[in-house]
Amino acid sequence: MPAIPNFRYVMQQVRAVVEDEFRQVNDLIIEQLHSKVDMVENIGHYIVDAGGKRLRPMLSLLSASALGDVTQNHIKLAAVIEFIHTATLLHDDVVDISSLRRGRPTANAEFGNAPSVLVGDFLYSRAFQILVDIGDMPVMKLLSNTTNVVAEGEVLQLTRAGQADTSEATYFDVITSKTAVLFAAACEGAARISGDITSAEKLSEYGLNLGIAFQVVDDALDYEGDPEETGKNVGDDLSEGKPTLPLIYAMRMGSEAQRKIIEQAISNKSADQLAEIVAIVKDTGAMEACHKVAADYAEKATAAIADLADSPAKVAMQRLATLSLQRKS
Repeated sequence: MPAIPNFRYVMQQVRAVVEDEFRQVNDLIIEQLHSKVDMVENIGHYIVDAGGKRLRPMLSLLSASALGDVTQNHIKLAAVIEFIHTATLLHDDVVDISSLRRGRPTANAEFGNAPSVLVGDFLYSRAFQILVDIGDMPVMKLLSNTTNVVAEGEVLQLTRAGQADTSEATYFDVITSKTAVLFAAACEGAARISGDITSAEKLSEYGLNLGIAFQVVDDALDYEGDPEETGKNVGDDLSEGKPTLPLIYAMRMGSEAQRKIIEQAISNKSADQLAEIVAIVKDTGAMEACHKVAADYAEKATAAIADLADSPAKVAMQRLATLSLQRKS
């Protein structure tokens, strides 16, 4: 896939396809953050106002647009997807003891662990209140199952922390569950609301493969990213003992001495030798291998929607697959 010289510019072009609908989603998110408990609103606004790409709700809108009209139920679905994603971020940061996200202190660093967990629970429950309002049982089943799988993925990742013998297959089980299935549900749910069951499977496949590519690149950024652009500390994954793909490949492709350095760092959940490990990941070709894997999944995502009717939304979704490989944050 060709390189894209200006990521932000192209991302703006992609978003412009559903700009009005995207604005409606943001308005609904703010409206649905309302609570009689001040702390709920404070933490909710704190993490939502931090920005981010809002990629998952945008996928819902683009999927709907690719199939026809974007309805109010599509707007609600996009808000549901963002609330579920935001809830996972609140819980993840507590579990990972993270201190920085999107370039500023995490909610747990700012407000404490207990409030962050409880507000995450609020966002989950609010998401399902909106789903009830949509009133589409197959979509509710889809999102219920998806949320359950995401939780299982997070637990699986937790059980593998500090385990340097984690296999490549287990790594993909983790990222498919904790990241890719929500991408898939965002796309499939939009198709189901549109009443296009035939396209639902294609869009689900698109979202799943895009989500895997996205997460592989995200894990690679932990060893080659700029904190000013990624908005998080380099080496966080190593400090948490996460055996991500760059490390799995580096241990496989490197020397015995290099493998032992990485194994020890994962087992000890230590980033003390981060600079040396970054060099190993690069020198062994592990980084190139990761980007090759991500590119393969991005191509699968593009192929999944090849038969959809031509439209600005379809073009935007194809460009998102390429963008997933070019991002720096």
